[in-house]
Amino acid sequence: MKIGVLGTGDVGRTLGSAFASLGHEVRMGARSAANETAAAWARDAGAGASAGDFAEAAGFGEVIVLATLGAAAEAVIEAAGPERLRGKVVLDATNPLDFSGGMPPTLFVGHTDSLGERVQRRAPDSHVVKAFNTVGHAHMFRPDFPGGPPDMFICGDGHAAKRQAGAILKDFGWGVVDLGGIEASRYLEPMCMVWVLHAIRSGGGNHAFKLLRR
Repeated sequence: MKIGVLGTGDVGRTLGSAFASLGHEVRMGARSAANETAAAWARDAGAGASAGDFAEAAGFGEVIVLATLGAAAEAVIEAAGPERLRGKVVLDATNPLDFSGGMPPTLFVGHTDSLGERVQRRAPDSHVVKAFNTVGHAHMFRPDFPGGPPDMFICGDGHAAKRQAGAILKDFGWGVVDLGGIEASRYLEPMCMVWVLHAIRSGGGNHAFKLLRR
């Protein structure tokens, strides 16, 4: 499968490398096709990895990973071109974190709207699935915890898209919990803050969520 990754930060590089290690072709997109971070990642990630600008990555991928800072997400969708995302699953790993007041961050949207919904509105013909936003990048691929594999909570409007996202997550070593439509991002994005607050208090990011059942 061809994967387009929008974003060159820790999350984008981690997820891009994970897909590449599973044998997928991956193109990482940045604002400029000459971005050195993306080029260096592609050199290290193997023969199936390449780099380009946002539009090139969006056009290349059959599945798209949105892995930018939350504040940049909507602008990146515009730069990628919503028409290049038509009919594609967009895995939205972003959170609307505002660091302007220092730590801990706050959310710049919430309660009656969410960044996930804004992304879906920017790319109305795509199938946005919120995923990977409730764990640190170090544990996004093959998470190994004493209590067993953790769960990734997802939401999105397309059932087929969520099935595909769920299959990817299972390949990555996650259990999957579907919370419903993309409006459930209003709850998943604040859930990221629970992860962040625990990271601050514990002094590290070695934790993840798991839904216990009986």
